[in-house]
Amino acid sequence: MSDDRIPTLAELCAAKGMRMTEQRRVIATVLEDASDAHPDVEELYRRASAIDPRISISTVYRTVKLFEDAGMIERHDFRDGRSRYETVPEEHHDHLIDLRTGHVIEFRNEEIEALQEFIAKRLGYKLVDHRLELYGVPLEKPVPGEAGDRDGDGTD
Repeated sequence: MSDDRIPTLAELCAAKGMRMTEQRRVIATVLEDASDAHPDVEELYRRASAIDPRISISTVYRTVKLFEDAGMIERHDFRDGRSRYETVPEEHHDHLIDLRTGHVIEFRNEEIEALQEFIAKRLGYKLVDHRLELYGVPLEKPVPGEAGDRDGDGTD
């Protein structure tokens, strides 16, 4: 039976021959537990130093750079002036960023994926990668028939 479980950052470090210090292990755990948001270095530092007060912000910066260079985490710039991070996802997804709150919503839409493939092919390319980030503000009223509009009349 194969192990379909996603390897942890610590396991990826070991597989790449990278030294895994206790402070790196804490930072890796904080990154993996940050599924609620795409934290920036300041937030990673706040969470990691709450676990181990000996962790400095420079250690967090160095560790994040090391993990990013090794392809284990991704850096995003969601137009809020700070780099934000997430572990490399098991499956591709895109992002919708609420410009009022900074909240990041992850989503996948097969129609969008197919359209991107179609456009690349039509222009004579094979699509090998892409990143889609949508920026928006909440609607005052839901669009008829869309999420949040329970009866399709746009009044919910």
